[in-house]
Amino acid sequence: MSWDLQSIEALLTEYDDFVVTREENCLLIANQDGIDAWLAISGEQILVESLLFAASQVSDKAALDHDILSTHMLFPLTTVGISNVGDDEYYTAFGALSAQSKAQSIVIEVETLFQNVASFLDAYETYLK
Repeated sequence: MSWDLQSIEALLTEYDDFVVTREENCLLIANQDGIDAWLAISGEQILVESLLFAASQVSDKAALDHDILSTHMLFPLTTVGISNVGDDEYYTAFGALSAQSKAQSIVIEVETLFQNVASFLDAYETYLK
């Protein structure tokens, strides 16, 4: 099965832990802890991303980047990157999976992203101003 936003929206709204809103070509997914994630389909991939914090909030970017690269294997299914939003850079957590993935794999990806965002914020808070 190849997923589209409408079918993923229907899938995720079955779960009480998620509040799903359609936003143009993406889904905005919120969990009960107040963490937001954006889901989009790009070609043959489903991408899920959540903003962590603005790069301008980081007191020592080189040290944070080193820590992220040294610990990334501790956080399954999620990677940390830097994205531009408007004129600002943000550290983001994201995951990607095939648009052919099973329904349960999509749910696991979203749930894991939310868990990892909370863990990233705890792990890297000492680098924030």
